[in-house]
Amino acid sequence: MKYIEARIFSSKQGLEPLASVVMAMGITNFAIDDPSEVAGLLNKKNQHDWDYVSSEVLAAGENEASITLYLDDTGEGRKALQKLRSAIVELKSGEAEGLYGQGVTFGRLEVEDRIVDDAAWKDNWKEYFKPFKATSRIVVKPTWEEYGGSSGELVIEMDPGMAFGTGTHPTTSMCMKFMERCAGQFKAVLDVGCGSGILSIAAALLGAEDVLGLDIDAEAVRVAKENVELNGFGGIVRIAEADLVKGVGFIADMAVANLIADLVLLLAEGIHGNLAPGGLFISSGILVEKLHETIAGIRAAGFEILDILEEDEWCAILARSRKNGA
Repeated sequence: MKYIEARIFSSKQGLEPLASVVMAMGITNFAIDDPSEVAGLLNKKNQHDWDYVSSEVLAAGENEASITLYLDDTGEGRKALQKLRSAIVELKSGEAEGLYGQGVTFGRLEVEDRIVDDAAWKDNWKEYFKPFKATSRIVVKPTWEEYGGSSGELVIEMDPGMAFGTGTHPTTSMCMKFMERCAGQFKAVLDVGCGSGILSIAAALLGAEDVLGLDIDAEAVRVAKENVELNGFGGIVRIAEADLVKGVGFIADMAVANLIADLVLLLAEGIHGNLAPGGLFISSGILVEKLHETIAGIRAAGFEILDILEEDEWCAILARSRKNGA
């Protein structure tokens, strides 16, 4: 099958507003290429974080930041591409007018597109996905790789397919670090924007007895269900296609949302309404420059901030509902 590959170039500052524009169009499957992550990888202190870095990865560290997405090569797909171009023009105009702050630059904000055949790219990423120790106990292992784990490790078998979430990105691993720290404090977990289902599975591994993972993307839901079954948690983890927290009749004692800052702010109040008194809320996908704004929004939604993790320009926030149970 043929697709339109659209790549939008920006600065690092432009990645989050650019992602917001893309998601506002209903496009949830896209790849973020952030060259600063290569520098962060090379600066890792732990030997197990990486063994070998190819020349291609080193070269990627010198590139611009970008977002890549795929549209069907149809009339509808080409209309979506044109709509995307118009939205990028509006974003660039807003930047020029200073709507995003003085001195904020989003780079060139140009869209490059080409026609590709899915057979040429859909499985290529697998060569870069290896067993990865996301926390002190949790290891994420691709289904096609062998791994001899040590005693006490919790292993997640993962085939993310075209859905977001392998555990290697700091936004995901920081969520799992908070979840591991809070093990024993939750039984019912709500995973908002579950992607590949990795955090839902991690919750079950850490002792959750009832997990609901939600995503608005049908492909993500399909992949997450397969991963849940692969890990043997079909009786504990449910995955559903839904408009995230809207109309969800599920009360959790922990919610996780690995999204972007704008979506965390948009959904914080709804997530608060789906938490039991004193319930925990882990949010991630937040750039450092958005941290204070996100903290303020989470507090306004009824939470107290317990802790913050930072890694490679990304943040995760651990909060608790201030409900008194009355």
